[in-house]
Amino acid sequence: MDYLDSLHWIHERTKFGIKPGVKRMKWMLSKLEHPEDNIQAVHVVGTNGKGSTVSYLRNALVANNYEVGTFTSPYIVTFNERISINGVPITNDELVDLVQIVKPISERLETETDLGPATEFEIITLIMFVYFGSIRPVDFVLVEAGLGALNDSTNVFQPIMTVLTSIGLDHTNILGETYMDIAREKAGVIKPSVPLVYSIKPKDALHFVREVVETNYNKGLELDRDIHVISDDAEFTYRYESYELENIQLKMIGQHQHENAALAITTLIEMFQRGIIQLDFNKMIDAIENTTWSGRIEKVKDQPLILIDGAHNKESIDALVNTLNQYYSDKKIDVLFAAIEGKPIGKMLNSLEDVANRFYVTTFDFPKALPIDAVYDYLEHDHIEKIQNYNSFIDEYDGELLVITGSLYFISEVRKLFVQ
Repeated sequence: MDYLDSLHWIHERTKFGIKPGVKRMKWMLSKLEHPEDNIQAVHVVGTNGKGSTVSYLRNALVANNYEVGTFTSPYIVTFNERISINGVPITNDELVDLVQIVKPISERLETETDLGPATEFEIITLIMFVYFGSIRPVDFVLVEAGLGALNDSTNVFQPIMTVLTSIGLDHTNILGETYMDIAREKAGVIKPSVPLVYSIKPKDALHFVREVVETNYNKGLELDRDIHVISDDAEFTYRYESYELENIQLKMIGQHQHENAALAITTLIEMFQRGIIQLDFNKMIDAIENTTWSGRIEKVKDQPLILIDGAHNKESIDALVNTLNQYYSDKKIDVLFAAIEGKPIGKMLNSLEDVANRFYVTTFDFPKALPIDAVYDYLEHDHIEKIQNYNSFIDEYDGELLVITGSLYFISEVRKLFVQ
């Protein structure tokens, strides 16, 4: 198999859908002599904020001379970026070699058990554990969970720290319809005696997670209780225990990024206090301040101003709207929106309408992408337009500010128009 053959084999497994549970993962890992036991890893879970928090952690650790592997999803530019070392994606040849290792195991899973075939995400997760646990060891691995937690294929290792970035209503058809349903699923990653750094807004979900932390004898470090963020426009002050770090100014804008950065800082301080890492605080803050993350309120063009943001659920749309109100209230904002199935489209669009001068809806080439009419029907039609060819529309746009959002998969396609 060459690289394209390997990619095709991985992507072909999307036909097996999403199958929550870890039995298939545990079986395959056992046949590979448990590579997941060989890594020192931080498990990052949550509805929103995982990717940004992983980026802050990675850059700060690299700045402190550690070699850091990351596992993230979905990819924005190339598939290989889902598994990287110090931000550099694995090579095509490495991916081919890894597929050669895991493919026979996945085939045995189908013939030797009644667990059914492995999904695409399970295969990618397995590749990551084999890579960092058997092929290419690093100092630390930052493992971003998929859509779940308790039944997520990443939930098969013992982390040194766990970070829960948020609880919001996303993938409700799989995880449950309420904040408490989501909280029960996310709390499934909380391991006895493993510190948990977390941020949860819904009160019932927050109380539930607190109880799980206490039951597991965890040290729980909670935003707005143990960790404090005092924002002053673009800057913020961070406080935790005896630590006070002032005038932190991020390249990634928005109050939600202040909070993501605070979770990362707290995780690093806790690792430092436990003797897991040595930490130069100046290098940590400098690295965090200079962190960027593709597709998150990213400016891709100056004239006219075009921003892309992979806001793909109600909570992330709300964060985008708040940021636009804070930084771009002086501009007429136009919105180009495309989304995939299974999202609360009505609620997402209602939030965006608060800032939209004109609204444009489109679709894109993706199996679960919603047709234009399916999105169009959610909106009042006096200021909305259907866009059949979003490439031409973006190329010819001449307004003040165009915000392109609705799906990370859509953003991945749009970004290729600007960044090669």
